[in-house]
Amino acid sequence: MMSVNRAFTGIPSFLRARIAATVADYAGARIGILGVPFDEGSPFLPGSRMGPRAIREHSLRFSTTQPLYDPDRDKDYLAEELRRGLIVDCGDVDIRPANPARSFAIITARVREMLEAGLFPVILGGDHSITYPVFEAFDTPMHVIQFDAHQDYTEITEDLNRTNGQAFRHITGMTTCLSLTQIGIRGLRTNRALVQEMRANGNRVICMTEARNLGPQGIAACLPAGSDVYVSIDVDALDMSLVPGCVSGEPDGLTFTYLMDSLRAIAERHRIRGFDFVEVNPPLDIGTSATAYLGALIVTGFLGFISNQAWWAAMRDRADTHLTTERL
Repeated sequence: MMSVNRAFTGIPSFLRARIAATVADYAGARIGILGVPFDEGSPFLPGSRMGPRAIREHSLRFSTTQPLYDPDRDKDYLAEELRRGLIVDCGDVDIRPANPARSFAIITARVREMLEAGLFPVILGGDHSITYPVFEAFDTPMHVIQFDAHQDYTEITEDLNRTNGQAFRHITGMTTCLSLTQIGIRGLRTNRALVQEMRANGNRVICMTEARNLGPQGIAACLPAGSDVYVSIDVDALDMSLVPGCVSGEPDGLTFTYLMDSLRAIAERHRIRGFDFVEVNPPLDIGTSATAYLGALIVTGFLGFISNQAWWAAMRDRADTHLTTERL
């Protein structure tokens, strides 16, 4: 009997991809989806640990028996990836509650395992603290682009060192981070000294007025063409009216169109090494789970933009499935 595959049926792997329970199951794949259900870095309200599951559930709403189609641009996305089964769902990191240091070490190990197997990592959070251990898994120096309402650059102290407000303080201290470009920073909770410090260290803080003036193509042009880039997307980069299921929303944020056009421009201009999407909080979401659906749409759309690039096709079609990060 033919499977109907309604959005409310079946095991909710991302885009109904095959589930890779072990490293051996990565064979033949090019993209790995990894959930990181960690929200102990959130100092306000918990709940984003449920984000990976909710995003996966809403990814079932996309048909995967054919390429994903954008009628406005008349473009297909993920055609080869879906047809050839090149996407695997690697499950979730086995978080150790109340032991963030151990949880972070496991996150790094899982992402490194994916990279060593030649998978392009797509990370579903979780709160934004997880970007630190995820990025730590990469050995190749690259630029980082962060879409966010907040800098997440708070000072590290003995008492507070792994919150979602400190991830990019850790990251900018790594030799693998060539630069950090923050897009969408806004709100009266922003700290003047931290903005000045970030800029003084040679990084870019793009607030909303500048973001509007630059436009998506200008955002992509902030880095030299062909740069190796890691992208981190906090759902609160979007205007708070769009993200009811987010604990840290701010007014005057990015529109959905601006974010997607920026991600498209970045994919067209640079080589993306991996990305994460964080801070969906399902317990706060409305009945239709609009924020979780928006997350599934953004992650899937960005993957689609990446899959249509020549650099990606060349990497995807190599015979060697065990590609190191240096050879992507």
